[in-house]
Amino acid sequence: MILTVTANAAVDKTLTVANLQLGRRHRAQQGLVMPGGKGINVARALRRLDEPVIATGLAGGRAGMQITDGLDSEGILNDFVRIAAESRTSTAVVDPTSGLQTEINEYGPEVTADEVGALVDRVRYLAGAVSTVVFAGSLPRRMETSFYADVTREMNRRKVSTVIDTDGEPLRLALAAEPTLVFPNQREAEALVGNEFQTDEDFQHALSAIEAMGAHGVVITLKTGCYALLAAGKTKARMFRAWIPRIEAVSTVGSGDAFLAGFLSAHQAGQAADQCLKMGLACGAANTQTVGAGVFESREVPRFAAMVEVQEIAPTAARAS
Repeated sequence: MILTVTANAAVDKTLTVANLQLGRRHRAQQGLVMPGGKGINVARALRRLDEPVIATGLAGGRAGMQITDGLDSEGILNDFVRIAAESRTSTAVVDPTSGLQTEINEYGPEVTADEVGALVDRVRYLAGAVSTVVFAGSLPRRMETSFYADVTREMNRRKVSTVIDTDGEPLRLALAAEPTLVFPNQREAEALVGNEFQTDEDFQHALSAIEAMGAHGVVITLKTGCYALLAAGKTKARMFRAWIPRIEAVSTVGSGDAFLAGFLSAHQAGQAADQCLKMGLACGAANTQTVGAGVFESREVPRFAAMVEVQEIAPTAARAS
């Protein structure tokens, strides 16, 4: 079983608005409200792949009830810690005429030390039944940025694999705790390394730099592909680039979360690194064909997987030295 941890869970509202213009009144053609936050999106995608998964995190107020009730209705096993403050609401506006999407994410509630302690206890308890823990998304206000790092160290002591999908200082600190895998997008990886990536060599150097910060595996996602540094067991880490032809998207919200879910599903099945990347990109692509984060038709995944190209790349001279 896989455990996902969403400390800053949200009620996600996605609106479809054609020809969106600032300062004008619009009527939404379509609206979708569902539990959200990166860890929840990963759990939803895993559920669609028939992977056993349980979601935990912090949830409070009416929005918190909406989150847990929504997970129940989707058949996603969950065990959230109740907090006093109201969970956040996040809104995404998708314009089908331009293909652009605008996301407005609230910061989230303020949490107390006791509530954070209760979440740590919950993760400890649930970790006894899982092989992998995914820590994903932002942290609520007043939560120590070392939270992911602290809990990752404990999971390492328990021999439980850890995946980190966040950014900024929480990601930087978590790397020092030596997680099994980190999953930044290009912008997040550039901020981590301190420079923009323009060439193939830039991405390879970034993979090596992030590995040197402590990660055992690194996947840097792009809009139509990824670069990865992955190891299997005690074998030396190998570098890959993978891509999929650009396809027309309905909404890209949550595609990175679907990618991570697909990767983990293939990894749980014992598939090779290149097949994990292929599965991940296929799920991410399938996610773009409908509105909703982590929402896709599993029967469509093989079709997209057949479009994915994965290539192992030789280390650069800088890495080899």
